[in-house]
Amino acid sequence: MTITSRAAVLFEAPGDWEIVELEVDEPREHEVLVRYVTAGLCHSDDHVAKGDVPMAHLPLCGGHEGAGIVEAVGPGVRNLQVGDHIVAAFIPSCGSCRWCATGMQNLCDNGAFMMMGTQLDGTFRMHHQGQDVAQTSLVSTFSEYSVLPEWGAIKIDKDVPLQAAALVGCGVPTGWGSAVNAAQVRPGDVVIVMGTGGIGMNAVQGAKHAGASRIIAVDTAEFKRTSALKLGATDACTTMNEATDLAQSLTNGQGADSAIVTVGIAEGQHVAQAFASIRKAGTVVLTAMANIDSNEIPINLFELAMFQKRIQGALFGMMSPAAAIPYFLNLYQNGNLLLDELATKRYSLEEINTGYADMHAGTNIRGVVDF
Repeated sequence: MTITSRAAVLFEAPGDWEIVELEVDEPREHEVLVRYVTAGLCHSDDHVAKGDVPMAHLPLCGGHEGAGIVEAVGPGVRNLQVGDHIVAAFIPSCGSCRWCATGMQNLCDNGAFMMMGTQLDGTFRMHHQGQDVAQTSLVSTFSEYSVLPEWGAIKIDKDVPLQAAALVGCGVPTGWGSAVNAAQVRPGDVVIVMGTGGIGMNAVQGAKHAGASRIIAVDTAEFKRTSALKLGATDACTTMNEATDLAQSLTNGQGADSAIVTVGIAEGQHVAQAFASIRKAGTVVLTAMANIDSNEIPINLFELAMFQKRIQGALFGMMSPAAAIPYFLNLYQNGNLLLDELATKRYSLEEINTGYADMHAGTNIRGVVDF
C-alpha cells in the first residue's frame, strides 16, 4: 500500500526545488511513516541544490530538519507507536558501532547513508512516475509524508509545539555544540562567531549559556547582526578584521579564546581569518559545510605548532541526537533556550525556493515550511 504526498524534489543539480506528488511506500522493518508538520530550511539542503555537495542519486526529496507525527510503524519497531510526536534525526544512530558505543552517535557508521539516498536496506521508499526518489539523510522533511528509520525519529513530549521542536533536529544542536563542546567555551571567554544564520545564531546562544564574557558576532547582513545582539551576542561586526581587532583590544593583544566558523559556504580563507583571530592555545571550530572539493587552508604551520592553536571540526555539535534533542527541548521549556525567535519567516511548501532566496539575501535566521 502506498500513499500520495506533496514534496519538494530536486531533479538536477544545480537546480531548483520542484513541488510534485510522490508515492510513498509503507514502512518496512524498523521503519516508521511520519506526517511532517514543520520543516526547517537548512543551508545544507541548499548546498545539494547548488551542486556544492553531490548526491549519489537524483531525483532527491530534500529536507533533514523537521518534526511530525507517527502515522504507521513497521515490523520490529519497539519504542514508537502511532500518534507519537517526533523530531527527525538526520543521523540514524545504530547504537552498536564503535562510535555509538563510545558516546559519539553523531559519527555513527550509518552516516554513510546520508548522501546515498536509500534507506538502511539499500532500497527506496519514495517514487515519482516510475522513478525511485532518494531521501535526504533518510528522513526527507520536505515531504508531507516520509518513511524513516525508527532510529531517525526521536520521540518527544506532546506538549512541545512541533513548530519549535523542528529546529532542534539540526540547527540548534549544531550551533550550540560548536560553542559548548567543540570550542569548549568557559566562563569569561571571548568568543567570535563568524556567520550568524541558523547555525551561528545558536553558537551565540551556546556561548552565552557557557558563560562567555564577550560574544562577537560577525556578519555582513545588518539584520543578522541586530538579531545576534538580541539572542546573546555582546558585540556585532561586519568583518573578521574588525572582530579580531576588538578581541585583541579586550585581551591585551592576545586574541579570542575561540572562533567558530558558521558561514554559508566555508572556504580556506575563512578558517585562516579565524586562525588569525585567536590567542595561543586557542581553538578554531569549523562547522560550516564547504564544497566537497575544497582542500586548502592558508595558515602558517609554524604558528599552528608553536602557538599550540587547534582547528576542530564539528558535526551535529559533537552531540548524540537521541540525547541532544530532548535536552534542548527541556532547555526551551524552562526558558533557557530561544527557539520561537529563530524562525523569522514561515512559508508554504510551494514557497520553498523563495525561502532559500531570502536566506541568501540575509533576511532570515531560519526559514521554516509549515505543511
